[in-house]
Amino acid sequence: MANRDILPIEGVTCTNCAAKIERRVEGRSSVASCQIDFAASRMMIEWNEPNDHDAELQSIEQEMAQIEPGAHFARKEATGDHVNHLLWRFGTALALFGVGIWSDSLFFYAIAYVIVGYDVVYAAIRNTWHREWFDEKFLMTIATFGAFAINEYPEAVAVMLFYQLGEYVQGRAVRASRRSIQSLLTMKPTMARVLEADQEAIRRPEEVAIGSRLVVLPGELVPMDGRVATGASSLNTASLTGESLPKSVEAGEPVLAGMLNLDGRLEVIVERRSTESTLQKMIALVEEASAKKAKTEQMITRLAKIYTPVVVGLAAIVAFVPPLFGGTLEEWVYRALIFLVISCPCALVISIPLGYFGGIGAGSRRGILVKGGQYLDALAEVDTIVFDKTGTLTTGQFNVTSIETNGRLSTDELVQIAARVERASTHPLATAIVELAGEGTSFADVHEEPGYGLMAVDWEDRIYVGSARYMEKLGHRVQGARVGTHVHIVKNDEWLGRIELMDALKRDARETILALKRGGYRTVMLTGDRAVVAEAVGAELGLDEVTSELLPHEKVEAVERLVKDGKVAFVGDGMNDAAALARADVGLVMGGIGSDAAVGAADVVLMNDEPHDLLTAIELGRRTKQIVWQNIVFAFFMKALFLILGVWGIASMWEAVFADVGVALIAIANATRLIRSTKKDPNRG
Repeated sequence: MANRDILPIEGVTCTNCAAKIERRVEGRSSVASCQIDFAASRMMIEWNEPNDHDAELQSIEQEMAQIEPGAHFARKEATGDHVNHLLWRFGTALALFGVGIWSDSLFFYAIAYVIVGYDVVYAAIRNTWHREWFDEKFLMTIATFGAFAINEYPEAVAVMLFYQLGEYVQGRAVRASRRSIQSLLTMKPTMARVLEADQEAIRRPEEVAIGSRLVVLPGELVPMDGRVATGASSLNTASLTGESLPKSVEAGEPVLAGMLNLDGRLEVIVERRSTESTLQKMIALVEEASAKKAKTEQMITRLAKIYTPVVVGLAAIVAFVPPLFGGTLEEWVYRALIFLVISCPCALVISIPLGYFGGIGAGSRRGILVKGGQYLDALAEVDTIVFDKTGTLTTGQFNVTSIETNGRLSTDELVQIAARVERASTHPLATAIVELAGEGTSFADVHEEPGYGLMAVDWEDRIYVGSARYMEKLGHRVQGARVGTHVHIVKNDEWLGRIELMDALKRDARETILALKRGGYRTVMLTGDRAVVAEAVGAELGLDEVTSELLPHEKVEAVERLVKDGKVAFVGDGMNDAAALARADVGLVMGGIGSDAAVGAADVVLMNDEPHDLLTAIELGRRTKQIVWQNIVFAFFMKALFLILGVWGIASMWEAVFADVGVALIAIANATRLIRSTKKDPNRG
């Protein structure tokens, strides 16, 4: 039996309850750790080899239901049952409540209360028994019992009715915010059509090897990352990149798992295992996001632990101290009950994480994968944007513009020698040279010196291919490029020639930089390219600062200097950028198929590989933080106002219900705005 279970759950709509469930499950001797992925509705359990696995899960499910009624492990046939049951209870209790008001009968009030509130009371008693003393269910139970005790029957039932209404709407809002995240988690292809001996066989993607030939028919998902061998079609890539326009592909072009084939028949050669696909990386990033809470979220979680005990203590003071100086005990107990209802922290404990889930979900729908709420906050605070050049502001697709030799060999011979070395590299410059050379062999013994170039050993000969700086390091003085990028080739001590390549700006790079400058951001470019090339690009884009000819470790040092002066976002494409991405306050990697090291080091992945998505990410961070703080300020202000009114006897239990449920619903509605459209202009004026 596996030592780890990942189990879908339903009915957990409260982050406070999720934390309690985690603590309770981790307290079992059979469980090493338990984590609830609130965004994806899953529980991850690490086991200490339980004796009876099924019995343990059944017992855990019972504990879940005790803490949050209706919480259970998800089963397809049970979907929606809890919601329908809650609506039936609410409708029945509301009708009996109406009869109670008409007849002024305690009997009907009591029946209505039991139907709508039995699960809340049961959970409060069970939690108290397990020393989980203070939560919103405890507050609701004490407040409504107290209202019955002082003959305020309508208020007692109304509080429970509106509390359950708030729970229902809250649950719907949570499910809506989760859907945008879970749509990614559930789109993983489950079958692959493999071509074997001219026959199609259905296999699970996990069973398909690299190099296999797949058939993808119209209407099917591409099951694995690969390259089109034959055929042409249009692919819907919205699930991966957020791009609404279909992408046309033909033979030789890459396709990714999760893309939807719209029209033509494709044959695809598999290039990555299913566990290493771009889609799988995206799923892992989104799963990781829920575990990384923003500082605001952490603050609210810590506050909730001390908030309720303090509130109960203050309510006790309101109930029993003022009668010693004037007024009746019943009057002040009523005010204390109002105090308890108003102070319920629902608006804060759910609307804050809901805001971050909304931001993460909205980003994933646009091809912007944010690893956690803390990085949304960081995006909102940055004032300096640092860019790598190649592959970030420029296309990274180089074209050979000129070839110069030493006169002892032809240009074609020079290209073939360089290509035999460059086939060992995935650098864009190497790719361009290899494509120009066409099919051919490579040297068996090739060594890379990061930031400089490559060295191949061919019997007694040593062939060096790389930058002018590499040649100078080897003791060869060569003439540098004026505008383009040059790759030099040296054999032993003889300079053979150089190949000039040019890189074009990305189509939206200039507009992105202009928008950032309008927003007041400082723009910086750090690149390993030559000064003359870097300065030309910087001047064309209007960057504030350009630093060139940097080795990877020098990029990190430059980022560290910038971090001392402000909040820094570093945007790179994965080529030698992993360390700089990790060192910045927030690192953004361009493109969904960058290096694993860069994707692992980055905090945000921009799947579309377009600079303007940086604007969307910044605006997403700013809007998320704005909405979260709107909810915090609004909830505290309204509760403080009604608490004062309640203590002074101006607010009744009905106003208390609004201050609790009404404020929570308004805050939740505000948080769900993030699920809708996100602007792309980060102007701060």
